[in-house]
Amino acid sequence: MSRAILLILDSVGIGGALDADDFGDRGSDTIGHIAQECAAGRADIARNGLLNLPNLCQLGLGSAAKLATGVLPPGLTDGPNACFAAANEVSQGKDTPTGHWELTGVPVPFEWHYFPDTQPCFPADKIQEFVSRAKLPGILADRHASGLKIIEEFGEEHVQSGKPICYTSADSVFQIAAHEQSFGLPRLLGICEIAAEIFHPMMVGRVIARPFIGNDKASFQRTPNRRDYAISPPDDTLCDRVVAAGGNVLAVGKIGDIFAHRGISQVFKGKNDMALVDHTVRLMDQAKSGDLIFANYVEFDSLYGHPRDVAGYAHALEAFDVRLPEILAGLRLGDLLVISADHGNDPTWHGSEHTRERVPVLLTGPDIPASNLGQIAFADVGETIASYLGLAKGKHGENIIV
Repeated sequence: MSRAILLILDSVGIGGALDADDFGDRGSDTIGHIAQECAAGRADIARNGLLNLPNLCQLGLGSAAKLATGVLPPGLTDGPNACFAAANEVSQGKDTPTGHWELTGVPVPFEWHYFPDTQPCFPADKIQEFVSRAKLPGILADRHASGLKIIEEFGEEHVQSGKPICYTSADSVFQIAAHEQSFGLPRLLGICEIAAEIFHPMMVGRVIARPFIGNDKASFQRTPNRRDYAISPPDDTLCDRVVAAGGNVLAVGKIGDIFAHRGISQVFKGKNDMALVDHTVRLMDQAKSGDLIFANYVEFDSLYGHPRDVAGYAHALEAFDVRLPEILAGLRLGDLLVISADHGNDPTWHGSEHTRERVPVLLTGPDIPASNLGQIAFADVGETIASYLGLAKGKHGENIIV
């Protein structure tokens, strides 16, 4: 029996979604536009020149991007020594749980609830219930916002008043930001549990705790103690199937939260993505036959995609690329490594939300020959891993490296 490693580069889309028009995202292209900005010299902060991702390109990132849009992004190379594909999503959402669930074999069969882009945006009766049950003096914000900006705007008032900062986005989320020290992390998590009881029945996908620290708006910063309270997947995902077969799912980053801790054996978190890479490298040495190492590297999305920081996004991609050989070095005969993404978040796009895009699927292992696998479905990723681990055929997707 083999081991599988599934690494999600959160929001690293490659453009070209078949239904991008339906989401107002026609022309969005996370990797392509970052590469173009780098080539034009408009991303030379903490880095310079063309987007430099030699290791990801050896696994097929440039080729997958070309497959998705017909254009090879500047700085990236074609001709990889691994399998590559461009994946299309069928679920009607471009958020984190939707992408992860479908990648693991469970397309979302329902529509999420999204809050209107108004001020206020949350139903008054639900907020009244939340404030009463959580014993709060009220809430702040009550609108669509970028997390970093809303903390800067309302953080000082929050500390003074004790009112948590509640906001949403184009995703199906109810987010609560609070100061980790003055408000208290346990209290924040407690009120998030109450909010989940109120909003999950409305089919709001996640309630997210967003703790932060600092003394004023100039020094506020979010901490690694984020917690997502997600609706449970509607069917057994790849994670459930691995555990049912006697394997372990070793979840790195926020994977446990995304799957409501279903089918998760152990959780490994860190203060940043580089710490999560450290976990991944260590687990490559420790994981046993039949295990799945499942990692999400969130900072591409949270620190650079949503704030529309092109240079920061490019720098983060290059930093991961430098670390990639450490992961590759841990592959054993029989292992399957898959690198993909859950959605796009084009940092050159309007607004601050995710973008509907195809995602790259890069597959490699000591005994897997290089191949262009073409256009595939998100669910094919999960079914390929399941087949590789010797699991019975699932309901969705096909093994693409038979």
